Amino acid sequence: LPIVAAYSPAHCFDAAIEAARIALKYRTPVILLSDGYLANGSEPWLLPDPATLPDISVPFATAKNHVNPDGTEEYWPYLRDAETLARPWAVPGTPGLMHRVGGIEKEDGRGDINYSPANHSKMVHLRAAKVAGIANDIPPAAIVGDEDADVVLLGWGSTWAAIDAAVQRTRRVGTKVAWIHLTHLNPLPPNLGELLRKFRHVLVPELNMGQLCRIVRAEYLVDAKAVSKVQGLPFSAAEIEDAIAEVLK
Repeated sequence: LPIVAAYSPAHCFDAAIEAARIALKYRTPVILLSDGYLANGSEPWLLPDPATLPDISVPFATAKNHVNPDGTEEYWPYLRDAETLARPWAVPGTPGLMHRVGGIEKEDGRGDINYSPANHSKMVHLRAAKVAGIANDIPPAAIVGDEDADVVLLGWGSTWAAIDAAVQRTRRVGTKVAWIHLTHLNPLPPNLGELLRKFRHVLVPELNMGQLCRIVRAEYLVDAKAVSKVQGLPFSAAEIEDAIAEVLK
């Protein structure tokens, strides 16, 4: 599933819009990650002008989309858009445009129930390709701080505030450090591996047991190191500063 993570109380609004945009455009559930520190936090937030928000309206199917060999037309709810691999979406009750509802495996294209191993394999790979393709529709990862540093911090979610403070304080005393913060966790930005390989050291501060760190190591073959905390408390900037200092010894 696609995953979007908010990094501050104010960013929760934008993250929710982005999750809805992906869900509607690609016809897929999307996981929107938050946590208690964001839910119970607060910050000044300017209510946006609705006219400036992205257009996430949905084009609905209004006509049959498949012609059979005998010339008759049908609506196939599992035909896919060539670019997004999203299925068509018809408003419930549209005459002749019935969608199949249920959890049993569907046949590619026609959408009928299909138990064959070959169809199951095809549908699994189609879904994986659809989610992977979302990487072409998200912003590239960006480096904050010193691009010529020896160490880069890779963060996501509410670790943003502590990492931001640690990076600023570390750079003020003359130590070069870089930082990449992720909003999209699946798929990851397409340029992330290229950016991480520029640095000798990759630190991944996470309020868990280091799940993103393991993914980054597996995906990009970089020697990323987890900075993990599972005490029910957020990181302090000092803890992240200490991790930077330790790796640069």
